[in-house]
Amino acid sequence: MAALWRGCGRLLGRRPGAAQALTAGALMGAGDVIAQQLVEQRGLHGYHGSRTLKMMAIGFCFVGPVVGSWYKILDQLIPGTTKVVAVKKMVLDQGGFAPCFLGCFLAITGAVNGLSAEENWSKIQQDYTDALLTNYCIWPPVQIANFYFVPLKHRLAVVQCVAIVWNCYLSWKANRM
Repeated sequence: MAALWRGCGRLLGRRPGAAQALTAGALMGAGDVIAQQLVEQRGLHGYHGSRTLKMMAIGFCFVGPVVGSWYKILDQLIPGTTKVVAVKKMVLDQGGFAPCFLGCFLAITGAVNGLSAEENWSKIQQDYTDALLTNYCIWPPVQIANFYFVPLKHRLAVVQCVAIVWNCYLSWKANRM
């Protein structure tokens, strides 16, 4: 286990984008498995492996690269790590980035699940407000701590660890028909 941890650290140092994408994909998959097994109580026979693979792909191709890039941009826009800076970053993150990101996430998930444009738009209208309000219950304190205490290269991993619960919720919400 220690060798795996050191290997992840080396990958993060050499190829942070790849490490962040892999981390996001793996943890999005974990969130989906938890959603299917604990929330939806599907059991092994009702488990949809293809759904988990889709959520992992969204993590690899969308969540990891987009959120990782956003944190770099946010650090350039608002440099520093003071408490005031952390609050400013959280306000910009939750007021600007989160609403756009969540809409894109729901749209991508609908498209990956084969919804037509009309079905996807209807699903977004049905789920977006509730998902955004739930986001605001969870993420502001997490992000303040993340921006204040955690170095930039580890922020996505910290968020994704906390996000296992969030990913479970998003997977359940996005895949509920």
